[in-house]
Amino acid sequence: MKNKILLSALSLFTFTSVFHSQETKVEETPVSAPVEVIDRLNIPGPLNFYENEYILTWSKQNSATWAQQQYILRDDDFNNYKELINLSYFDKEIDIETAVKQKVEYVEKRKERTQDKYSFVNVTESPDGKEIVVDYLVTVVPKEGESYAEYNIDRFKNFDAGGKKSFLIFSYSKRLVGDLKYASKSLSKERSRLMEAIITMAIPPITYKPTAVEAKK
Repeated sequence: MKNKILLSALSLFTFTSVFHSQETKVEETPVSAPVEVIDRLNIPGPLNFYENEYILTWSKQNSATWAQQQYILRDDDFNNYKELINLSYFDKEIDIETAVKQKVEYVEKRKERTQDKYSFVNVTESPDGKEIVVDYLVTVVPKEGESYAEYNIDRFKNFDAGGKKSFLIFSYSKRLVGDLKYASKSLSKERSRLMEAIITMAIPPITYKPTAVEAKK
């Protein structure tokens, strides 16, 4: 893959509900995981990534064409996770460049708004342009609990099976609590290995069977 630089002169894209959950996940208070979780994407589990197994812990039907699932390590706590995998599957065509620009602008604006001196964002594009990876780091100082640094990798991928177009955002998140300078530096040292793991990972087969859209709370 080759690095692709997005200039600051890029047009501002307004966030839509399509990406709202992805863009705000580092600042939202996680909800309690349900006892029974619906596998809306019919993915054989558990997920294997970076020599670890991740268990389906939460899922939601956000709209008729958008299903979301989250996975954590077996011994992790959903409300205070150390590592999380999020799959956002869209049963329709979505412009990958627009999605990536929204993500980059979100991180850059958040860094400016919160004065996050440790935050950074990078964009890597596959040679054929069919996939783009955005990786970024943010630090969070919650009102309650310990401060932490969070390193995220979002892999944007288009699918076209027999003329049926769909779109997936495969996201990996790792948190490290404690001193923000130390935590940020430690996570940054893992960047190369985690990026390679995401880029080379085979996307699991997905069979989308939409369920009833969940009511907004």
